[in-house]
Order: sequence, then structure tokens, then C-alpha cells
Amino acid sequence: MQTRTLGTTGPRTSALGLGCMGMSALYGRTDRAESIATVHAALDAGVTLLDTGDFYGMGHNELLINEALRTAPAARREQALVSVKFGALRTVEGGFTGYDGRPEAVKNFAAYSLQRLGTDHIDIYRIARLDPAVPIEETVGAIAELVEAGHVRHIGLSEVGPDTIRKAASTAPVSDLQIEYSLISRGIEEEILPVCRELGIGITAYGVLSRGLISGNWSRDRELAPGDFRGMSPRFSGDNLQHNLDLVEALRRVADSKGITVAQTAIAWVLSRGTDIVPLVGARTRDRLAESLAAGAVTLDDDDLRAVEGAVPADSAAGERYPAAQMAHLDSEN
Repeated sequence: MQTRTLGTTGPRTSALGLGCMGMSALYGRTDRAESIATVHAALDAGVTLLDTGDFYGMGHNELLINEALRTAPAARREQALVSVKFGALRTVEGGFTGYDGRPEAVKNFAAYSLQRLGTDHIDIYRIARLDPAVPIEETVGAIAELVEAGHVRHIGLSEVGPDTIRKAASTAPVSDLQIEYSLISRGIEEEILPVCRELGIGITAYGVLSRGLISGNWSRDRELAPGDFRGMSPRFSGDNLQHNLDLVEALRRVADSKGITVAQTAIAWVLSRGTDIVPLVGARTRDRLAESLAAGAVTLDDDDLRAVEGAVPADSAAGERYPAAQMAHLDSEN
């Protein structure tokens, strides 16, 4: 496993990280034993970055990571870096009601995460979405106090735009911005990525397979399990889905010519965008993990990149990446 550094102030981590959300929430039924086995397999393969959120399954995901790390060999456990998103407010029924970035809330969220994770520090801590009622300087300042106290190692950001990034970076050192980035979600390239590079802030890219849509394994007639949020996603709906699957078939022809899978092609493309970008793969099983991690050995030359981007041009996807209500919470899009 190759390594990369998250920005000028962040940690050195594996070139691919493991996004753990799907092991607890939003994609239907989960298999705890397979999830833990997948985390172990990732650690064995050299993956060091595990990404979670305190609201994934309302704490379930942090407890799962706790168990996975506690039952892993000591050497693997010591290599692991845990990135935590916080701030989402949930209902008993599982709904989302907003975000809380007040300094007292930041420290409260952190206290609960440390307990669930069974650790004395969080490696990277970030609010999941900007709280419009609280200046980002106050939220980041509270995380900075947690850093000073030794409870957090690095400050991250998530789904924020250029102005917010600059305000945050003027308050305290920021290691990375976590944001969606894939062949069909390239919105960061115009302003956000240049600002991050100017300020020495790395990118942890989630959604690199667009929640399975561009994995090469999705079909129009696939039935979604109860609770799978992709049933509400515009890109998985109606004519949008067929349009997007047509893009995948064009990408498949490029992948076949290279002797690799569609998923590996899509992940390798994100890896090719710069050594300051660490893609998060959201594998929930060991088989999918092995396929995704193999992308780290794929080299796309200039001809390959032209072919990939010819198959899936920028802005060619149909549908927004979230439903309208969730798009409204994205400072990165507004």
C-alpha cells in the first residue's frame, strides 16, 4: 500500500482509506461479522485510514470500529487512524434535523465519540456539514482546543466551500477537506480544489464510486433493501438512472481494454488527480474491498485518462448527488 500525506499539517496515511458508513447505516441490512472482517482485511492490506461519523447508525459505527480495532493484532491497531465526522442531529426514527457546531456541542460530541471508540484521542475530527448559525471559526476553534488538550490530533473539514475553507484555515491548521469527488462528481475542480492546494489542505474523497452507481455492478432492475437511501437519490431515479448507467457502459469499454474492472478504473482515476487526494472506498465486504484496493496498482497514462474522461465527461451525470433538502445543507454547493 502506497502512502500519502493529508495536506501540509496532516498525518501520513494509506493512499486509499476505508469509508465505514455502509457497515452501519443507509444501505439496508448489514452483517456485523463481515464488516469487522472487512476492517481487519483492510488493515492487513496496509489501509490505515478509517472514516466514520458519530451519527452513522447513531453510534453503531463507532462501536463497530472499536470492536474491529480491539480484536485486530496490536501492530495493525497501532497503525490505524480514525477520522470522525460529528454535528448531525438525529431523531429517534432516524431522521436528520440539522447540524450543531456550537463549541460546547463540539466538545460534547467528542466526549461521546471517545467513549464509543474506546480511545483517548481522535486522529481527525470534522463537522459533517456547516452549521449556518455558528461561524466556522467558532467550531474550528473548539476543535483546536481539543487538539491542545490532546483529545484530537488533526482538524478536518467536510463539504464546505472556498470562503469557509479560508476562514477555517485562518483559525487553526486544517489537515484535509472531506468531500465527494468522482468521475461524475467533479464540482470541486473549479474553485474548491485550487483553494485547498493554495492553503496546503489535503482532500479525502468520498463517493468515488458514487455509492455503487459507477462500480460496474449496478443494474436498472436492482431492488433496494428497506432503508437504502439510494431509493431517494436523484441519480438512481427514473431516466437519470438509465442515462448514468449508459455512462458506466462507456467506461466499461475502457476498463475492458485495460483488463481491469469498472470500479478499479473509477478509483484509479481519482488516485491520478494528485498525491494530495486520498480516496475513501466504501467496501462492506472483503470481496469488494479486494477489488477496490487493487486499483492502487493501476496506472492510467495520458491516453487512458483521455479515454476515461471521454467515456464520462465532466458534468455528464444526470441528477444531483443528493435530494434537494440535503443539497441545501451543502456549503460546498451554495
